[in-house]
Amino acid sequence: MFSNLAALPANYHIALAGIFGLLIGSFLNVVVYRYPLILKYQWSKQSFEWLNDKEYQEPEPDGIMRPASRCGNCGTAVRAWQNIPVISYLLLRGKCASCKQSIALRYPLVEILTGLLSALVMHHFGWGMQAAAGIILTWALVALSFIDFDHQLLPDEIVLPLVWLGLALSLVPVFAMPVDAIIGAMAGYLSLWLVFHLFKIATGKEGMGYGDFKLLAFLGAWFGWQLLPQIILVSTVLGSIAGLSLMLTGKLNREKPMPFGPYIALAGWCAMLWGNEINAMYLRSAGL
Repeated sequence: MFSNLAALPANYHIALAGIFGLLIGSFLNVVVYRYPLILKYQWSKQSFEWLNDKEYQEPEPDGIMRPASRCGNCGTAVRAWQNIPVISYLLLRGKCASCKQSIALRYPLVEILTGLLSALVMHHFGWGMQAAAGIILTWALVALSFIDFDHQLLPDEIVLPLVWLGLALSLVPVFAMPVDAIIGAMAGYLSLWLVFHLFKIATGKEGMGYGDFKLLAFLGAWFGWQLLPQIILVSTVLGSIAGLSLMLTGKLNREKPMPFGPYIALAGWCAMLWGNEINAMYLRSAGL
């Protein structure tokens, strides 16, 4: 089967990646919405039972796979034909089929984003191990970015397995050699850890969360230490531009924390596709 797929023209591979990305994007919408609620319930339950020595009585939230998706307003289950990525949103004109409550535009946008990014990865790498790994990375970064944006949370349950996966992929190798991947994971974590503590000493405030350290460690494990300076620089520039823009428009104040994970994720994704070329261009321009 895989040999038959590999024999298809490149455009077919790109289209397949895009379509599959749309389907996964629909699933990621569920993960982004439900998984943080599951984690918060588990943390609250553990804390309550440890402190009070009695059973936690709050109702358990929906799981990732069960129950099926339903309208957040009227509770009507979403039928299969109403859950087709993007197409169902257009057919329903952005409203619930039962109560006509508006469906958030973000749902089809996440599906489109995941599909487009998956297709771009396939277009860049072509059929093979790098494309497969890169598409999995893309899905993870999309989920982590939106979870962090909504909850300022980068779950260890997603990030830490990706660190180990990056180290395992270096044994092939897919993106980085084993030594570079190990150094990358260590340097990724320690670099932001150092910035965090220096900022805290200077200002008495916490400038970022520990999840950001782990996210950069995961990218270092995947791509090696050589791309970390680029990822840090690009994410800092993007985050600064976004932060200043939000402050100027009155949507953010100095006391309100801003999630940094989405900017690290975007910088890491760009580094996956063009990082080595950018580094090579810089070294040539510097005469090194």
